[in-house]
Amino acid sequence: MNKLKIFISSVQSEFSSERQMLFEYISTDALLGRFFEPFIFEMLPAKDVSASMAYLEQVQRCDVYIGILGRDYGSENSKGLSPTELEFDRASELHKIRLIFISNHPENLRHPKAKRLIQKAENVVVRKKFNDAYELKTAVYVALVNLLEEKELIRTAPFDASVCKDASMDDIDTERIRWFVHTAQRKRGFPLSPDEEPEKILTHLNLLKNGKPTNASILLFGKQPQRFFISSEVRCALFYGYEVEKPIPSYQVYKGDVFRLVDQAVDFVMTKIDVSVGDRSQSADVPVNYEIPRSAITEAIVNAVAHRDYTSNGSVQVMLFRNRLEVWNPGQLPFQLTIEKLREAHASFPANPLLAEPMYLAGYIERMGTGIPDMIKACRQAGLKEPEFAQNETFTSIIWRKEQVAEQVTLQVTLQVTQQVTQQVTQQVTQQVKNLVLIIEDEMTRDELQEKLQLKDRENFRKLYILEALENGFIEMTKPDKPTSPEQKYRLTEKGKLLQKQLKTK
Repeated sequence: MNKLKIFISSVQSEFSSERQMLFEYISTDALLGRFFEPFIFEMLPAKDVSASMAYLEQVQRCDVYIGILGRDYGSENSKGLSPTELEFDRASELHKIRLIFISNHPENLRHPKAKRLIQKAENVVVRKKFNDAYELKTAVYVALVNLLEEKELIRTAPFDASVCKDASMDDIDTERIRWFVHTAQRKRGFPLSPDEEPEKILTHLNLLKNGKPTNASILLFGKQPQRFFISSEVRCALFYGYEVEKPIPSYQVYKGDVFRLVDQAVDFVMTKIDVSVGDRSQSADVPVNYEIPRSAITEAIVNAVAHRDYTSNGSVQVMLFRNRLEVWNPGQLPFQLTIEKLREAHASFPANPLLAEPMYLAGYIERMGTGIPDMIKACRQAGLKEPEFAQNETFTSIIWRKEQVAEQVTLQVTLQVTQQVTQQVTQQVTQQVKNLVLIIEDEMTRDELQEKLQLKDRENFRKLYILEALENGFIEMTKPDKPTSPEQKYRLTEKGKLLQKQLKTK
């Protein structure tokens, strides 16, 4: 980010030490030095240009003009104007941000033209009086911090509660709001109807500020959130080995609102890991178990999306290695929490509270403050090592895979081609097709299959599971002549039954 240039002006002989103090203070202050670059006339190198013209050039280049006015008026040119007044006039002509600070001297001690300049400044800009250098420094600090807040370069309210610059209600997807209300009614008994006006629903969720969409409302329900927050995406990658290295067999960058980001990222992981099926001894419905519980994967990704620092240029990264899943979140733990405290039930300190609440209402966050302990419990019950967490430049969650899964590379499929001839066929079968074949019972609809596999992205499911299995001859349609029939179901072919048998016995 380019720093805002500040021109500090005063009668040279009157406030020389104050100018130098402000220059050093603004340059070295941890906050102000990050955003501002001050200039005083002592910095001007000697050159063959009149001093007054050189100063006016600096005024033209600056973003902020600070004028310190006191008793003296300064030397005058042929028109009876001092450099200080010329500089103020130039800043006014160019519509620069002008901050005027006036010494608290008795009026009878001021030069008549200094009084006139002060009156001119008072008529057009906000000014502040000071008694000494300390008060001047404090007043300048307050004014510059207010300026940063007005320009939304810093904030005192939570990021998600701030108004989204340049956004309007036209940028809100009303269909996504209706989807949310339906979901929140089913999950948490949300009191409003999907037929209510979007403004009323957003107001109920505290997502409008003076009638304007907040950052949270755009991230939750925006038509194109990445137009306003370019880094609000999730990058997912699959690696064959244990480190980040090429080739990368699968890489996706997901965009959209936070609900879609979570669904797409979770489905990415689910499509790349092993699944197993139980028997009917416990229930008529055969249970489906993934090597990593979906709840643990979802918790790690939801945490990253909901609690990340959206002012960071970094993105959430989800990386599946041979032995682990890593989720990177560009954010920091709140001061009240440590890695150790995360492992037990704790108070909730959401970084983006207005973003987290609708995600809770929609069932993406189960209970405030218990997410990490629930993740640890789910992994233990699945026979996995306890997840690990680390806070460095990013917050990282690590979920370990089973060792035997990590060592699995290819699948040998034995196919009986005809009743007379049996031959061995070695075929690479995608993880998605294996998972689909494994869970099919009799004839099942696409919705039943997708629900069984705990997947939410319909288009990815169609491409990666259904079409892939159809093209490779593992499943078939019950109505092949009517592929789009609402009564369409899918069943295993003989080839698929043989694959399923081998998957269940391995």
